[in-house]
Amino acid sequence: MQRLTCYAHLSLIDFMIGLASLMANQKKSPSPKKLKLFDIILFNVCAIVGLDTIGAGAGMGVSGMTWRLLGILLFFIPYGFVSAELGSTWPKAGGIYVWTKKAYGDFWGTMVSWLYWINVVYWMPSIYVTFAAVFTSVFFPGLPANVQIYLQIIIGVVLIWFTVFLGIKNITMSDFVTNTGAIIKGLLFFSLGIFGAVYALKFKMANSFALPNWNITWDSTVALAPVIVYNFMGFELVSSFSDKLKSPKKDIPRAIMLGGTLISVMYIFSSFGILAIFRAQDINIVTGISDSLKILVAKTMGEQFSWLFYLMIVCFLLSLFAFMFSWAFGANCVIGETGLDKKAKILGHRHPKYDSPDYAFYVMGIVGSLLLIGNYIGMQNVQQIFWTIFALSSILFLIPYLFMFPAVLKLRRTEPETERPFRVPGGRLGLWTSVVLGEFFLLLAVVFFFVPPENTENVLRYELSLIIGISVTIAVGLLIHFKSRRKTSVRQGLE
Repeated sequence: MQRLTCYAHLSLIDFMIGLASLMANQKKSPSPKKLKLFDIILFNVCAIVGLDTIGAGAGMGVSGMTWRLLGILLFFIPYGFVSAELGSTWPKAGGIYVWTKKAYGDFWGTMVSWLYWINVVYWMPSIYVTFAAVFTSVFFPGLPANVQIYLQIIIGVVLIWFTVFLGIKNITMSDFVTNTGAIIKGLLFFSLGIFGAVYALKFKMANSFALPNWNITWDSTVALAPVIVYNFMGFELVSSFSDKLKSPKKDIPRAIMLGGTLISVMYIFSSFGILAIFRAQDINIVTGISDSLKILVAKTMGEQFSWLFYLMIVCFLLSLFAFMFSWAFGANCVIGETGLDKKAKILGHRHPKYDSPDYAFYVMGIVGSLLLIGNYIGMQNVQQIFWTIFALSSILFLIPYLFMFPAVLKLRRTEPETERPFRVPGGRLGLWTSVVLGEFFLLLAVVFFFVPPENTENVLRYELSLIIGISVTIAVGLLIHFKSRRKTSVRQGLE
């Protein structure tokens, strides 16, 4: 979400500072002045790690572990360096929007801000497809497939509009939901790995972790490879509040590197738990986590602990909702920081009572519902339904980052005198290497998203959905920019 600079996450910061103080057996300060390294790492983990891609990551098999390690070395480190330089030099809310506009002007700034917002709108139905699929498979496993599909549609649409309702009401419950979801998320990740390790000691594992199986394979699992890049994105978030950091020059790059390593360990650990009981080709990328937990709990603890499995699933569902709600809320909060509310005025309308961006939430609800229902029509394969929506939102999410890497080069040239608390190490060679590697892996991820997963029922429908969805979205962004520029020109002419 991997994914956005937003005020919703500031509540997570306060919570995690309190947690850090508690762990250190210190008295919590009600209004901490400066954030330390540990606070920032916790923020990165809570804001970036998502539960919706656990199954997809595990679906790559044991070789997926190698993909993640290569991702750290060849993509994450360069991405972290570039994010640290840009974020510590221009630490303003808006992140990539600010850097892109500064480097390339208002047009590209508008396109980046639009894509940043709309990708969250598209991402929401994919999260709620996962929620609905896990819910029906666990609590209504005996329903006919067609009935499950209708139930999933109802659940998904209800969740979308419940998110809209909470966002418009702007109620304080949002802090409780996001903070609780952050704790649950970490517990679930490590529970998968721990149960998987116990299972490995007691039974024969479904996959061999012998060294030959770590070799990268270019088979059907390559369609899931973009998840590796996707899971790293969002570390520039912390730069947006660097004025609250105790030592931004040292802590931003360190937090990015340490946080990225911790997140990689969490994903690898959880993938291990799933791969302990399922062969890669048998993993359902949507319900993989619930399928795995059910077997792991039963096999390692006994059927009498089935209540623990259901408790964990409830926690999983709560965390999914909390994660999505915080992003939906944050995406609409940040519209004003990028100026998108003035260029697309429907998104800037404020509720007269709650002072929330109510029209933005309505648009989010309408588009999200249409996208969810449209992908369910004529489809029985929930994996394809999920992946089609997820791939569309992810491609639009990754496109703004394609501007971030060359922006650091452009700004080095156009603003050489600006003080940079952190610079990409290695001089010009290190800078160019980081930019080239970052661009290469981002482009590779975008291309790989067009490769349909193995169980895709209708390949043509999948690819057309992406092409049409991306084309229409970019066209709307262009319309917003040129309409706004025309209005500005007319207003200046009248003056």
